[in-house]
Amino acid sequence: MRWFWIDRFEEFVRGRRAVAIKNVALSEEQIDGYSPGFPLMPTSLVIEGMAQTAGLLIGELSGFEHRVVLAKIGKAVFQFPARPGDTLRYTATILDVKDDGAMASITSHVGDRLHGEVELMFAFLDDRFLPGPLFEPVDFVAMVRAFAMYDVGVTPDGQPIELPPFYAQAERNAEQSYPPIPSPVEASKP
Repeated sequence: MRWFWIDRFEEFVRGRRAVAIKNVALSEEQIDGYSPGFPLMPTSLVIEGMAQTAGLLIGELSGFEHRVVLAKIGKAVFQFPARPGDTLRYTATILDVKDDGAMASITSHVGDRLHGEVELMFAFLDDRFLPGPLFEPVDFVAMVRAFAMYDVGVTPDGQPIELPPFYAQAERNAEQSYPPIPSPVEASKP
């Protein structure tokens, strides 16, 4: 995933619901240059942030064994533009999961104001597509760690969720491949 349209998860309940935050900043290139004189976050990128929130919620159900992609926008209604300084709060709820995909409802709020509502359909890629993960495993782990997904994520009965073994091993392998950083304090001792 090259661009992230969420900053962190505040809530993540396996198979049910996820809440993510996106802080809209004027320093972001897509906002500063999208609409000169009237800076705003493009609605397409808001939808992408909503899709990332719901897609991670759906993908986590199978330990990220399903390759989840956005397939269709069923509904998208927005009340006002997201402007620099706004904090978007995305709330994704899984509506249905089938063998070939899933459907989710996502809202965005700015404070207490409803900003947008979308219904998104996701597909699970099958053997008609190239096999393997959609993202480099180490990069994927770094992303979900940065989003604090495993810090706040729980099962429906409140137990912490854990990084799937394949990704945990990829993370351990990456950590072992980096040499330790020497302490500058140790080097300065006589």
